[in-house]
Amino acid sequence: MARWLPRSTDLARFCQKLNRVKTLEDDMMETSFNRCLSTIDLTLLGIGGMVGSGLYVLTGTVAKEIAGPAVIVSFIIAGFASLLAALCYAEFGARVPKTGSAYMFTYVSVGEIWAFLIGWNVLLEYMIGGAAVARAWSGYLDSIFNHKIKNFTETHVGTWQVPFLARYPDFLAAAILLVATAFISFGAKVSSWLNHVFSAISMGVILFILIMGFVLAQPKNWSAQEGGFAPYGLSGIMAGTATCFYAFVGFDVIAASSEEARNPQRAVPRAIAFSLGLATGAYILVSVVLTLMVPWHTLDPDSALADAFYRRGYAWAGFLVAAGSICAMNTVLLSNLFSLPRIVYAMAEDGLFFQVFSQVHPRTQVPVVGIVVFGLLMALLALLFDLEALVQFLSIGTLLAYTFVAASIIVLRFQQQKVDAPPPVAGGRPSPEPREGPSTGELKEYESFSDKLQLVDRDKSKEQREPGQLKAAFEPYLEFLSDFYPGEVVTVAVVTLMVSAICLCSILVFGNTHLHLPTWSYSLLLVLFSLGFLLSLLLIWAHEQQRNTQTFQIPLVPLSPALSIVLNIYLMLKLSYMTWLRFAVWLLLGLLVYFGYGIWHSKENLREPRPQRVSARYVVFPSGSLEERVQPVQPSSQPTAGLPDTDTEDGKR
Repeated sequence: MARWLPRSTDLARFCQKLNRVKTLEDDMMETSFNRCLSTIDLTLLGIGGMVGSGLYVLTGTVAKEIAGPAVIVSFIIAGFASLLAALCYAEFGARVPKTGSAYMFTYVSVGEIWAFLIGWNVLLEYMIGGAAVARAWSGYLDSIFNHKIKNFTETHVGTWQVPFLARYPDFLAAAILLVATAFISFGAKVSSWLNHVFSAISMGVILFILIMGFVLAQPKNWSAQEGGFAPYGLSGIMAGTATCFYAFVGFDVIAASSEEARNPQRAVPRAIAFSLGLATGAYILVSVVLTLMVPWHTLDPDSALADAFYRRGYAWAGFLVAAGSICAMNTVLLSNLFSLPRIVYAMAEDGLFFQVFSQVHPRTQVPVVGIVVFGLLMALLALLFDLEALVQFLSIGTLLAYTFVAASIIVLRFQQQKVDAPPPVAGGRPSPEPREGPSTGELKEYESFSDKLQLVDRDKSKEQREPGQLKAAFEPYLEFLSDFYPGEVVTVAVVTLMVSAICLCSILVFGNTHLHLPTWSYSLLLVLFSLGFLLSLLLIWAHEQQRNTQTFQIPLVPLSPALSIVLNIYLMLKLSYMTWLRFAVWLLLGLLVYFGYGIWHSKENLREPRPQRVSARYVVFPSGSLEERVQPVQPSSQPTAGLPDTDTEDGKR
């Protein structure tokens, strides 16, 4: 029975395969794509991804049903929370200017299987998000024409009552997705130009709303007679923050486009900062004018802005608002269709997804196969499926990606810079690197064993320590941590930090409602898990981190990413159990794809050296002058005459 059980060495090798990281090219600016996007192009792509239908619908819904006029404070807090995640994306986008966004960032720092699962979830997130926006676009346009399109479809095509399917097929939503797919396939420059047009119209409408809104503003609508500024109190503000947070999830399109940016080291951080700042300002100002134009409790959640102008006697302004809303939804559609094929391309290029999606059109320089296939799938979703039950899935995929990117920032910041190994010589043996002798000054040849001993001695003598090593000030108190490899303690501390954050947020979310904990145990668990979180944070901070002044770096590491991790986990635990159930099913499907295809075709799998038994001929000490020789042990089936003569080799000493 025991012989069928896997050996410990096999299990260790298997775990190493799952957690191997991506090897980056020496020249990360080399690409099959067309680097044609400027900072303005990336900024408008980010604005298009964030300022969509949410500006015209979400503001009114949160103001009336959740927070009142204090929706302004909700957007401020949500904007700050989004900034923590956006800064992590900005650092990665500048350091690793490759397409793939959260998938790529996780792959270069955490490990392969985690990167695949992030990419797998983002894939579904973009498909559902694009199809849902197309349906909203169709419904908004249909409402302008008094639902004539819907009535015509139900009369001539029919309706059905089938679980998970829409009540009637939405041909208009599918058509707009097919048209957008055609434009995206023409290339990044065409997509960017189209996004410029729709973004310009949308921003013009927003400017009109702000000017007219402040002219029509009535401060009495915030007075106590109308319920006050924060009628739902602090709980309403925080509940509104959780909802408003999802209005800012579109900035990752900038990171996904970094391989097509002319100067990603500068353009990506600036574009993320500019777009997030402008989007936050737009949401805050529109919320101000909306709640000042009419009393918050009389808002129409479905079309708050258009209804507010209509009630103030400016019915014609409703058509401008409708035009701005449709243009804003067009930019979100373009953002989804632009990002999704590039993430699939990155996964296919690494061998983790089907190779056909890594093909780039030679003329347009875009992954045209991925654009067409996933554009058709998105159109099919919008045509047939009921997306309302699946829209919440968007939140969990986004928050999971944010969590892993924040953790990846900590891990990568405390890793040593990877140095390329010397190229092998013709005999298959690595060429020895000349090094200066310790006392005589002459050049001697050393290999791995003596090199390691000398390098350890040199590192201990250095005052400036390498990233991942314990800071000199903490060594007298944490001397037992000095024996670990650089970055090893930080990795364990990051895992402990995330486990503590999950436990802490679980107590906060479920402690009083589902678990019904008594007050003493509730308080005790909060203190214990908070201490675990803070101790992990301090342990990470006690190590040296990389100092890179060439590209953007998020400040206050590890504090900033740790706060982002806690916030994302808290919001994930607030989602319904059905969302988690669907998420688990989708993860299982992803694991089937990974273990059935990705793990075998991964390019990192091809780079791994095959195990080979070696035998040291003799040992060299740092003070000696001998040259260490390492020869492979040939299989016993081969004749011994092929082996080098030991006596001859020893005689050379």
